[in-house]
Amino acid sequence: MARNRRNHLPSVGDTELGELSDEKLIRLRARIDTEIRKRGLKFSVGEIGESLAIAHFNATKNLPKLLRAPRGTKNVDALSRERERYSIKTVMDAKKTGTIYPDATDRGKQLFEHLLIVRLNQALEVEAIYRLSWEQFVQVRQWDRRMNAWYVGISRKSLNIGQAILASSPLLDISDEQTTPQTTPERREEPLAEPVKVAQT
Repeated sequence: MARNRRNHLPSVGDTELGELSDEKLIRLRARIDTEIRKRGLKFSVGEIGESLAIAHFNATKNLPKLLRAPRGTKNVDALSRERERYSIKTVMDAKKTGTIYPDATDRGKQLFEHLLIVRLNQALEVEAIYRLSWEQFVQVRQWDRRMNAWYVGISRKSLNIGQAILASSPLLDISDEQTTPQTTPERREEPLAEPVKVAQT
């Protein structure tokens, strides 16, 4: 009996996680990871951001209903009923989005109709969703020479160009100094401008 009690892993509802011993916390994590793999769930920041963004669109009046794009579709993560293509990039503490690769034969070719930038907090909850049209993306995109791909810096200057679908907290102004932008050898994002305007839903 004592052995069973010692090996019992309490559910999150039984006690606060902070009260668990290191051993029990590690074993609880292992069991959760095993169940996630069994269900075929993808537990990455990108996958979580995509799922939460699609769920928000589908649950919010006046926003397009989205479906996941077929797996392996390059640069496109969701499709609307009108067949508009959505690329979804998720950030937590990053200074820039993930990369968006140009067409192999036509670098100027349009790759999607909308870019969604999803910001998560440390609890993997959505803090903000910004939507940029293709034309707006072209205005703010920067070129990563190492990756040979585009990205968007996470700053008010870049995101204010688009539409704030959801914004529950202020956006810190973050400039990336590690990669080379599209048109200038070094460019720092400007200081915070006016607050982001939140779309009415």
